[in-house]
Amino acid sequence: MEPLVAMVLGLLLLLLAPCRGDDGDHGDFIKREHSLMKPYQGVGSSPGAQWDITGNTVVIGHAVRLTADQQSKLGAMWNTVPCHVTDWELHVHFKVHGQGKKNLHGDGFAVWYTKDKMQLGSVFGSRDPFHGLAIFVDTYRNDFDDHDRLFPFVTAMVNNGSLRYDHSKDGKTTEIGGCYADLRNKDYDTYMAVRYSRQRLTVMLDVDNRDEWRECLDVAGVSLPTGYHFGASAVTGDLSDNHDVVSLKLYELSVERPAEDAEVDRSGVLPAVDLSLAQRASADDSAGSARAAPMSGWRLFLLLLCALLAVVVCAVVGLLIYQRRQEHSRKRFY
Repeated sequence: MEPLVAMVLGLLLLLLAPCRGDDGDHGDFIKREHSLMKPYQGVGSSPGAQWDITGNTVVIGHAVRLTADQQSKLGAMWNTVPCHVTDWELHVHFKVHGQGKKNLHGDGFAVWYTKDKMQLGSVFGSRDPFHGLAIFVDTYRNDFDDHDRLFPFVTAMVNNGSLRYDHSKDGKTTEIGGCYADLRNKDYDTYMAVRYSRQRLTVMLDVDNRDEWRECLDVAGVSLPTGYHFGASAVTGDLSDNHDVVSLKLYELSVERPAEDAEVDRSGVLPAVDLSLAQRASADDSAGSARAAPMSGWRLFLLLLCALLAVVVCAVVGLLIYQRRQEHSRKRFY
């Protein structure tokens, strides 16, 4: 009887595994024209390429290397296709590694959703100022007077072209949220997820080899237009690192909207953050209240399916245990 119970429990674990997987939550919603995956055939200057590279960025077989572990390098890659998806989630499989120890490495990389592309500059390899959204993975501390922040540090910034990134303060004056993330020189895969849905920006990380997302920041009241471009860039200075992007996968989220809202043209929206909503969301977080993130129809289906399977398997296991006890009871009477 024990092998049968073990087999049923193993089946339960196998069936539940997709419910927390990276791609299983999204089904067929992946947008391949905005995604980058091996063998990177659509990268470079070839006709029909969906990703351009510039600066010191090269394709090295197992990844797109934004910068090598060498001094004074900068590079970037940009999606050539503008994104017209309203609600999306971007999964970034990356690796930051190098010879530098302790604080002797830098400077970091950025993931972008911006109006302008293929323009190298001073903000982690891209232009300053910019229009849109940037997620910075900062691996080097410039502000040594700030003893409250550990590095590497992940932050987000929304800009309509009126702000400039303050390197001396590690961007602290313009960030809308962030978190510490121990992500360098890992011998396992490291990931970031950036979700934008219903004017809410959420950044999650999987850098602890636990195969689960950890929330880094969650900000309401974020306005972003459609028609911008996704990209990634990196820079090194006197200190350096390899900044590799293994894959970028964009998923379109299935979000129910009123008919009048669905017809709104968002191409002319000005990138901005409603500070009153952002502050209220932060206050909710500090009070410990849970705020549900938008859930796609496919994710809801998988969640209900997993719950149903769990109930069925538990019922089967309970029946098997009951039958075994009945057999033992009969044996005591003979």
